[in-house]
Amino acid sequence: MEDYQIIELYWNRDENAIAETDRKYGKYCRKIAYNILFDREDTEECTNDTYLQTWNTIPPHNPECLSTYVGKICRNLAINLYEKNTAAKRGGAESDACLEELENVLGAPSEAEEQADLHFLTDTINTFLARSDKQSRILFVQRYWYMMSVKDIARENRMSESKVKMSLLRTREKLREYLQKEGYEV
Repeated sequence: MEDYQIIELYWNRDENAIAETDRKYGKYCRKIAYNILFDREDTEECTNDTYLQTWNTIPPHNPECLSTYVGKICRNLAINLYEKNTAAKRGGAESDACLEELENVLGAPSEAEEQADLHFLTDTINTFLARSDKQSRILFVQRYWYMMSVKDIARENRMSESKVKMSLLRTREKLREYLQKEGYEV
C-alpha cells in the first residue's frame, strides 16, 4: 500500500491504518528503537507507542513522507524511554556514545536550545549534510540518527572500524566549523 493511501486511512480514522503502517514500517521502527534501547520489550513498547502517537497526530498533520514521520516519532519516543530508563544509572549504551560525540560539537542540548531556535539548527545541519559527500552523509546519519554502533556501520559499509571513526571525527569537525560560520557558538 502506498503512503498516501495509509495516510488516507488515518484521516478516515480507519484502524487498518495501524496494521498497514506496521506492515510497511514496523521493521524500520523496530530497528530505530532497538539501536537506542537495546531491549526487545522496550522496542516493542516504543513501536506500539509510535503507532498510537501517529494515530493521534494524523489528522491534523498530513505528512509528506510517512516513513520520515513515523521514524521521527519512534526515535523521539525511544530516546525519551532510554532517558527514563537510565535516569538513575548512566550506562555505556550506544545512545550515550552518540550523544556525547555530538555534544562536543553542539554543546549540551539545553545550551544549543538557548543559543538558537531548534528548527534553525536542524535546517543548518541538514544544509551541511546536503553539501557533504555521500559517504560522510550516510555514516553521519547511521551514527547520529539511527544510533548504530561503529562496528555495525563498518560492517554495513564494508569499511574498517577505524576508517568509520576517522570519517565521523572529520565530519563532526567540519560540522563544528560550519556551525561557527553560521553564527553558532560551539
